Amino acid sequence: HVQLVESGGGLVQPGGSLRLSCAASGYTYSSYCMAWFRQAPGEEEEGVASIDSDGRTNYAESVKGRFTISKDNSKRTLYLQMDSLKPEDSGTYYCAADHTPRPSYGLRRLSFGYWGQGTQVTVS
Repeated sequence: HVQLVESGGGLVQPGGSLRLSCAASGYTYSSYCMAWFRQAPGEEEEGVASIDSDGRTNYAESVKGRFTISKDNSKRTLYLQMDSLKPEDSGTYYCAADHTPRPSYGLRRLSFGYWGQGTQVTVS
């Protein structure tokens, strides 16, 4: 079965950087689209960035120019490089995947059928 395991979260000062990783198993990795979502306490879940099977990316306006999503098919790993972090970037970050080559409904939860358990990011 599909498994997604996030890592790399932690505490960082404003202006700092973190790189999140998501190790994937249980499916044909290269043919799936993937994404990062986040949720802060008391806030709605937000799609952060997505990448399709051809490597095309899409970002939320709030993170454009600061975050970079990428994947290494040989390592079956998805990454999120986060630079110039702000306190409002804090939250639990989730890795998501779907067997379609591109997100069917854009950067929305409905596009992704598989989810990780999340990793905590605190910017303070």
